Amino acid sequence: MIHHISIAAGNPEHVSQVLAEVMDGKAFPFFPHPGSYIVLPLDQYGTGIEIYPLNTELVPGEGEEQCNFVDSIKSSPFVATHAAVSVPTSREKIEEIGQREGWKVLYCNRDSVFDVIEFWIENRIMIEFLTPEMASKYLEATHPENLQKIFADFMK
Repeated sequence: MIHHISIAAGNPEHVSQVLAEVMDGKAFPFFPHPGSYIVLPLDQYGTGIEIYPLNTELVPGEGEEQCNFVDSIKSSPFVATHAAVSVPTSREKIEEIGQREGWKVLYCNRDSVFDVIEFWIENRIMIEFLTPEMASKYLEATHPENLQKIFADFMK
């Protein structure tokens, strides 16, 4: 289970407020790194999304030192990192929020197995949101027995 992820954004405070709205949660300043925020739906899993300022990098510490926050001189506007996140929000509400923000939102069917909504934060980083109905299909598709069959068929 993934409990939290982190992303970088041009406007971390605004992005945290929008994500809190979609996730039916709350946004808080993220005290370990000034200028960063964390969105918490305050669920029983400790789910969270940390939003750092653009160009923030996490680098390993020396020896037993924890990771460090470093400001990079340049970064690509796009990243390979994304997450699929179940939310209590309807497809219509997610699309309305994305449209209001001017961010791309796209309903997608993944290989005729399950559906997601691509939600492009600042039109540069994607989170796949799953409504409650979408989440149940996703969980069915990713049940261990089904995954074993899918990957066994793929390896043939």
